[in-house]
Amino acid sequence: MVLADLGRKISSALRSLNSTPTISKEVLDDLLKKIATALIEADVNIRQVLQLRENVKSAISINDQAAGLNKQQMIQTAVFRELLKLVDPGVPEYKPTKGKANVFMLVGLQGSGKTTTCTKLAYYYMKRNWKTCLVCADTFRAGAYDQIKQNATKARIPFYGSYTESDPVVIAYDGVETFKREGFEIIIVDTSGRHKQEDSLFEEMLQVSNAVKPDNVIFVMDASIGQACEAQAKAFKQKVDICSVIITKLDGHAKGGGALSAVASTKSPIVFIGTGEKIDEFELLRLNLLLENYWDMEICQD
Repeated sequence: MVLADLGRKISSALRSLNSTPTISKEVLDDLLKKIATALIEADVNIRQVLQLRENVKSAISINDQAAGLNKQQMIQTAVFRELLKLVDPGVPEYKPTKGKANVFMLVGLQGSGKTTTCTKLAYYYMKRNWKTCLVCADTFRAGAYDQIKQNATKARIPFYGSYTESDPVVIAYDGVETFKREGFEIIIVDTSGRHKQEDSLFEEMLQVSNAVKPDNVIFVMDASIGQACEAQAKAFKQKVDICSVIITKLDGHAKGGGALSAVASTKSPIVFIGTGEKIDEFELLRLNLLLENYWDMEICQD
């Protein structure tokens, strides 16, 4: 996985400090160059990379000669804190409540894998004993309802949609209300893919949101679009209150670092990643814990 590869590269750069007898400005610059290169290769937004470098430099006083001062640890800690800022917006993720209806609304660009992700998300919760269902409010893409129907039937997940109703707001509202009455706990609403330049589709997305009043609006991002995600994520955030981010197609692309731009733009945590086409190739993600694990296992033990 590209983000794990990124973690290894950064860990390797930080570990090299432990074998450096003297920490100088040149050593710090070389370290930050290696880290910046790793981040840029992973397609992390260059503005964020430059800001990280400046913040680390500001936090470190190379000329401080205080007795017992461990400059290696100071630098490692400063880098860790800045990396954590990239992946942790400081906003708690939405946690569904058992015994009540939790409405999830998925939004994103065309082709982001949103409809497939809806089924994967429903399957994830169903396997953990939540009463889960799907609502297809995508009336824009031909075959969207058939796709939901086929996927949900195969996974044995109840679903709602219509071949005759063309208004996604009506479908979304009726589907959510139907499943609420039937006591479902996780109600996942699929919406049409849209682009920031499509004003009418964005207005439609807002109307669907107002109708179903989702507890958790999830922005679905295709990892392959890299930094281009930032402007799109901002546009979605301006229309609806995005609570979470899911990254799809992360198994085959080197641009996964662009996902970090989504976190920065939406101020929302990345909670799941799609790692393949199968329904169970879907993982809970804790980027902050990933960093902490690399810190604990690969740096602090040296």
